[in-house]
Amino acid sequence: MDTHQHEEDPVAAQRDRTHYLYLAVIGAVLLGIAVGFLAPGVAVELKPLGTGFVNLIKMMISPIIFCTIVLGVGSVRKAAKVGAVGGLALGYFLVMSTVALAIGLVVGNVLEPGSGLHLTKEIAEVGSKQAEGASESTADFLLGIIPKTLVSAFTEGEVLQTLLVALLAGFALQAMGRAGEPVLRGIGHIQRLVFRILGMIMWAAPVGAFGAIAAVVGATGMDALKSLAVIMIGFYVTCALFVFVVLGTLLRLVAGVNILKLLKYLGREFLLILSTSSSESALPRLIAKMEHLGVSKPVVGITVPTGYSFNLDGTAIYLTMASLFVAEAMGNPLSLGEQVSLLVFMVIASKGAAGVTGAGLATLAGGLQSHRPELVDGVGLIVGIDRFMSEARALTNFAGNAVATVLVGTWTKEIDKARVSEVLAGRVPFDEKTLVDDHAAAEVPDQRADAVEAADEGDEKARAGV
Repeated sequence: MDTHQHEEDPVAAQRDRTHYLYLAVIGAVLLGIAVGFLAPGVAVELKPLGTGFVNLIKMMISPIIFCTIVLGVGSVRKAAKVGAVGGLALGYFLVMSTVALAIGLVVGNVLEPGSGLHLTKEIAEVGSKQAEGASESTADFLLGIIPKTLVSAFTEGEVLQTLLVALLAGFALQAMGRAGEPVLRGIGHIQRLVFRILGMIMWAAPVGAFGAIAAVVGATGMDALKSLAVIMIGFYVTCALFVFVVLGTLLRLVAGVNILKLLKYLGREFLLILSTSSSESALPRLIAKMEHLGVSKPVVGITVPTGYSFNLDGTAIYLTMASLFVAEAMGNPLSLGEQVSLLVFMVIASKGAAGVTGAGLATLAGGLQSHRPELVDGVGLIVGIDRFMSEARALTNFAGNAVATVLVGTWTKEIDKARVSEVLAGRVPFDEKTLVDDHAAAEVPDQRADAVEAADEGDEKARAGV
């Protein structure tokens, strides 16, 4: 009994240390706000700290998506199952984006947030600058999914390109059968290595959070916030209603899961997004945590990375409300028909933005440029608070993708409901040490190979009449 207790102590100590890490992130955010107000000039110069941390996380996203999808797809015996999961996920994303748009339209039309604001020459110039090169055609978007070479998807950090290469590799390994098992085992070990590196990078989170928050507070101060408080508060409330009412109701009815428990389980990820303003920073952790929760590898591997490009609920709400805000502020309100056509265009244009800070602003400017060029100058009005709105945008996108993964797992019967209950109740804690369940990560590839070998041996015996 004593020996067992002794063996568990190092793990408990490690968990305690990661707990301190996230307390340090909270402290760094508060310190950043203080520095932003007290020494704005110095604070703005700290921006590279936040940018550097987010870039470190982005560096790991392509290998993590590749390993996750190849292991997920390669381990499924029938390609049709992967197609079913992907089709179901995309259909769900389309419906939820439409719902998010509709909610944003209703709230935006009720609040009329932009009325009474005045446009200065400086602000107009900022808006024009944002619109330059922001729009791309559907053909350009589709061609952009195909990488120049098999490895350029990893070197250029394009999420959709990595997704394509990983799916092709997964299907190829699936077709190879037993011959592909050594490769799958190797990729399983690489995945553990990648998550271990990510665990090391996470210790820089407090520094990144401090730099990012200090820079934005130092740059905007309180003036921009006071004049634009209506749209900010309206946007935050709309996002909260969407997450807790729409997503929460759907999650309860379909999967029987309480949205508050799921969000609590993902609390550290939300803190990370809040401090970096990018939902990409929590993508690798979402993959690890959804697998730990009890959703199967194929569902997690396909739904999460695809959702980061196609399930941008928060961005949809933002684009709706921001468009109405700009039109009101310019004294040139959009008719209902113009609202719908402009926003359908924007939702398509925003695909592939993958939660990067500033992508929503560029899409907004590009959409206005193509539909109502005279409104582009008004984008400058929103630049001052875009960073604060991108927090809610990223948090909503992240919550939407977490809920989508559980729902798709439930619909495809690829979820362990008993484990979900245990994990959300806190009885099966997530191993922060490696960001992935060590036991599962170490054994799953080998168990998969053993199971395949056993099945093949059984087939051979059956054919031999044994």
